[in-house]
Amino acid sequence: MKCFLAGSMSRYLSLLLAAPLFLSGCATLSDSPQQQLELHAVLDHQEVGGVGCVLSNDMGRWFVVLPNRVTVTRSTRPLTVSCKKDGLAVARESLGSRADTTSLMGNVVISAGLGALVDRHSGAGYSYPANYTVLLQPVKSQDAIAYEQRVQSPVF
Repeated sequence: MKCFLAGSMSRYLSLLLAAPLFLSGCATLSDSPQQQLELHAVLDHQEVGGVGCVLSNDMGRWFVVLPNRVTVTRSTRPLTVSCKKDGLAVARESLGSRADTTSLMGNVVISAGLGALVDRHSGAGYSYPANYTVLLQPVKSQDAIAYEQRVQSPVF
């Protein structure tokens, strides 16, 4: 009887120690395919408001006026951010997605890698930076472009 109790206790202890692995498992089942991002825009070291942006990846396209929050669909592919402010400034940047290591480990342990393949396809186990600042570049005026393109040759 004593051996039986010792064997049962070790099984319960094993299950108790393995529980966190099972609970952190598959992102396909536990994580939402959407993610909320907070975006800001900066021009010449100052935050700028009223900047229109288009965010896109292989899962969709979203429109937002910065500063603001937007909900996007997760993907393994980069999120492209294109912004414009009344002909004053523009930006085009790309945010890479990163795998969530806890769900990746859970997928490998629990489903022998099958969950990781599903997450790679759906993007559920990946995320973009939650807060991001878009760096706007000033658009040159027509006078500045003409000045840069003028021919500088001496007249004799």
